Amino acid sequence: MANNDKGETTPEQSETDELIEKLKLVLENSQKQKFDEIAEKLQSIEKTVSKNSILLNNQNKKEQKPEKRFILKYEFENVTEFEENMHNYSEYEDHYNVKWRVNLVRFNEHLGFFIRCEPIAPADNWSIKTKLEYKVVGKNQKIIRTEDYCYEKIIGWGFDDFLDWDKMRNEYLIDDNLTVEVEVEILKMTGFEKENLRNFDESIKECSDVVLVVNDREFYLSKMFLALQSSYFKSLLLGNFEESQKDKIELKDINPDDFQNFLELIHGESSIDDDTVSGILHLADMYDAPTATRRCEEFLLEKSKKKNVQ
Repeated sequence: MANNDKGETTPEQSETDELIEKLKLVLENSQKQKFDEIAEKLQSIEKTVSKNSILLNNQNKKEQKPEKRFILKYEFENVTEFEENMHNYSEYEDHYNVKWRVNLVRFNEHLGFFIRCEPIAPADNWSIKTKLEYKVVGKNQKIIRTEDYCYEKIIGWGFDDFLDWDKMRNEYLIDDNLTVEVEVEILKMTGFEKENLRNFDESIKECSDVVLVVNDREFYLSKMFLALQSSYFKSLLLGNFEESQKDKIELKDINPDDFQNFLELIHGESSIDDDTVSGILHLADMYDAPTATRRCEEFLLEKSKKKNVQ
């Protein structure tokens, strides 16, 4: 700071100092304002990226469709005593409202290997489209054959010449016992629809503000309720997306029955069982719905009778 000969500040100098201080304040406020604007833009970008990441992650999960899949494994005893053309059955197992069992037959010096299905409460017209993997397991080897088949009546389906009888006896029997497996993947079922525990149809239209459409089937729902249950639906229905302004939105690549079960669960119904849990869990993961995921995990740990697929 400049002083006069006596060390005192002149009036002109004082005004100059005040002007400099004002300029400093203006610059500081301007820089702070710009900083705040930049920070606000970054936060906005971060939120948008986060929402887009949720939706993109959802798209990736859609490609991992749930499978209706299980394994029948059984050890037949005293196999060398099997009589020609006599059927030898495993015990029944229930999967997806259908009873399944394995059937082995000694036929023309071959081992016949079949999988039989019997719907528990079938409709007049029903069908089960399957992919079947038959396996005979030996000490250090196994033989596998596959077949696609659509069951439309109660029947056993498989191979009447799956394995040469002598080869089976010499290479696959262990203490006269034979271990067999069938891995069943259900591709499509018709005539097995269950009764809904809760309706999401037009009867609750007045209580809904969005319609979600799955394979031409309409579900009348609350945006806010879905947003509370799922970060995906929060972004889709309440975020800055075109869909959030619509009152009808199509959901692609999901099964309407699985979606019905998922909705029943998050609305408090007991829709989980061994047949529905895989479809519900798939959607809970896809839509990032932690409550539904936890309910599925608790069921699998505490109540499920399902065997794990190895």
